[in-house]
Amino acid sequence: MAEVTLFLREYARTRREVGAIAPSSPRLGRALTRYLIPSPGRSRAVLEVGPGTGAVTRHIADALGREDTLDLVEANPRFVDILHGAYGGDPRLQFLTGLVQEHELGTYDTIVCGLPFANFDAPTTTDIFDRLLGALRPGGTLSFFGYVGGATARRTFTGRAARAHVLDGQHALRRILDRHTFRTELVLGNLPPARVHHLVPAGEPVQPV
Repeated sequence: MAEVTLFLREYARTRREVGAIAPSSPRLGRALTRYLIPSPGRSRAVLEVGPGTGAVTRHIADALGREDTLDLVEANPRFVDILHGAYGGDPRLQFLTGLVQEHELGTYDTIVCGLPFANFDAPTTTDIFDRLLGALRPGGTLSFFGYVGGATARRTFTGRAARAHVLDGQHALRRILDRHTFRTELVLGNLPPARVHHLVPAGEPVQPV
């Protein structure tokens, strides 16, 4: 309940950066980490963008080997404090505070993203996906989610002045999905229900379903 209360408070305070009203459920966490596949004899590099209070981070950390690494990029300072408290003693994790656009990213085998793209305009959405897809190693995957009905609600409750920016952002996201998605799955066991999209860079082989 403490995490839910914190999410609600942060959503009300900075809803553009915090798009969730509750932490991700275990079912959503499993779907987002579906392509975090072990690679025997080779260390893996994982990036999580927008981990919030660490609901999905738990699934990632449990799947990491001793030589694997996990970079966490979180803009909300209150969530960063919680992440440090939970994972600050794990040498496999590196904490990057601020927006993902502010950091020079490495290269990764798996990227998991929890950013609220329904809130972003087209240039921001395009820039973030260019950065994330460009940071994937050959064979790597990017997984992120959006809430069922979230785009419609955003259009409905956004003021007229901002609606054009919202629509442009949603159109940009649809173009990205059309080009890069190899699998989408519906997760009903989440508040609210969510769709998880799994992406690869254009031209990369599609991952097995």
